[in-house]
Amino acid sequence: MNKIERLATLNRIRKLSRLMDTAIGIPGTKFRIGLDPIIGLVPGAGDLVDTAFSAYLVYLATQFKIPPKTLGKMIYNIGLEAVVGSVPLVGDIFDAFYKSNMRNLALLEAHIEEVEPELAAVAEPIPEPIKL
Repeated sequence: MNKIERLATLNRIRKLSRLMDTAIGIPGTKFRIGLDPIIGLVPGAGDLVDTAFSAYLVYLATQFKIPPKTLGKMIYNIGLEAVVGSVPLVGDIFDAFYKSNMRNLALLEAHIEEVEPELAAVAEPIPEPIKL
């Protein structure tokens, strides 16, 4: 994968992680949620869709040759959110606060900063959150 494709993939991961975890600002607070806890409200299928989407983001992240230890942490984040998220109501609240996709994005960005700082430097700016 060349540098342009790597940058496009990194920006795709950033946008989708933010969409799932922090896209919507809660009025009157600094707290933000994404589609993850909203989709998780659908009994059974919602948590399955969230987990599959998170796994797709980790798949994209593997294209950056992340070390096995970092990959393990990413899988742990998804697994924890999937298990706790499957508990009705409590799991949805956990999803809103834990934000596994943003945690995984931070792990990926730390790896990229270490091995390819020039790629991290030219990445897209953070988009503004959706405000209600």
